[in-house]
Amino acid sequence: MTSPEMTVGELVDLLSGCDRNGLVRQAMNPFFPMAHRLAQVVQSVDETGQLVVYLAEGRDENSQLGHLPPEATVALAWHGPVQAPPRRPRRAADRN
Repeated sequence: MTSPEMTVGELVDLLSGCDRNGLVRQAMNPFFPMAHRLAQVVQSVDETGQLVVYLAEGRDENSQLGHLPPEATVALAWHGPVQAPPRRPRRAADRN
């Protein structure tokens, strides 16, 4: 059985395929997706004695950057692709 949690090794493997000059941000809240700057990496032990590495957002007011781009929410499978509804022909104004 695989763990529902990601290990540091799995994170490193995923990051190794990314551009090293890319910015690091955290995507949060699938129902109202926002992007946050990461400021700290902290290693600790949880209540069960398991070693855990936490990725923390910054403390300043500019740490939350705004909405996550739609492409990111689709890639994360938080939202489905959305297309604009088809345009309907406009009706002429009734001038009586």
